[in-house]
Amino acid sequence: MTPERLVDLRTRTILRLILITLGVAAVLAVLWTARHILAWVGISLFLALALDPLVSWIQRHTRLGRAPAIVVAYLIITAAVVAIGWTFVPKLIDEVNGFVDALPNYVHDLTHGRGRLGFLETKYHVVERVREQVHQGGAKRLLGLSGAALSITKSVITIVAASVTIVFLTFFMLLEGGGWAERFYQLFPEESQPRLRTVGNDIYRTVGGYVTGNIVISLIAGTSITIVLLILGVPYAVALGLLVAVLDLVPLAGATIAGIIVAIVAFLHSVPAGIVAVGFFIVYQQLENHFLQPVIYGRTVQLSPLVVLIAVLVGAELAGILGALAAIPIAGAIQVIVRDQLAYRRGKLQLDPPPGAPPPEPAEP
Repeated sequence: MTPERLVDLRTRTILRLILITLGVAAVLAVLWTARHILAWVGISLFLALALDPLVSWIQRHTRLGRAPAIVVAYLIITAAVVAIGWTFVPKLIDEVNGFVDALPNYVHDLTHGRGRLGFLETKYHVVERVREQVHQGGAKRLLGLSGAALSITKSVITIVAASVTIVFLTFFMLLEGGGWAERFYQLFPEESQPRLRTVGNDIYRTVGGYVTGNIVISLIAGTSITIVLLILGVPYAVALGLLVAVLDLVPLAGATIAGIIVAIVAFLHSVPAGIVAVGFFIVYQQLENHFLQPVIYGRTVQLSPLVVLIAVLVGAELAGILGALAAIPIAGAIQVIVRDQLAYRRGKLQLDPPPGAPPPEPAEP
């Protein structure tokens, strides 16, 4: 008969486990409450790593201090954004004004079942349904305006606050990031610091490679859609190509939004142009997601295409756009750490003799 085994837990051990559990729960609660702030910090860190090569280049070629070089980099980025906006915003305003001028004719055709939009009335009776909803609940119920204005206002304020905060966080990370990294290295023993610096530099190059790959893919997307729109004769092809290139920098959602905008403009030009534009975007998105991104990121970030694809899918599932944006740099950083650990273990196994082996003979003088 197997003897019974009694486990005696001390009161101090039980209290310690309870305190650890409560501490972990409190930390998780704080992280969940501050998740938006942590997202801003993550975006700022990503931007700081992306802008650091430009700031360093400005320092080397102008002999400016760190802070003035950051200001110059900010001015260059701002000028680039303004230049891109200047190319298509006025044309977009003209298009919107033209649409507003033509809107009364569209409404007249819709209510009488004529024109391009007449099928909405003849087949789906949109006008009668709108009138019915207005009579039942008024415009407030039809448009869902109960609290919509307040939600939109809050969203705008949040976006403005996030943008300003990210700009300043990125500035201070660029200004003090090197000092903080050096303080972090000094927390470890002196013999381990060179190895940690090597790992940190490899992670830095990985993130830089990701930024380079993302820019290359965006340029390919913008150039290809510009060529297609020029062939189709769609107006403002260059401006729309620039818009696609900018929005394609955002994983998943950016390219989709750009595709919707381009498709709308193409359909307003002609139905065949709209169909071709939609078909091109569908084919190109499959090509980009399953070929361009894995191949280019595999070369710049030095990850296998399979790992890149899995990282993006997992990141998007866990944290949406931000998760997809950070998935590849995180996967690259993990790969750097794993490679360093494996190399360290191999070196240690080669230096340490196996147990029971005779000691090495002393070298002859």
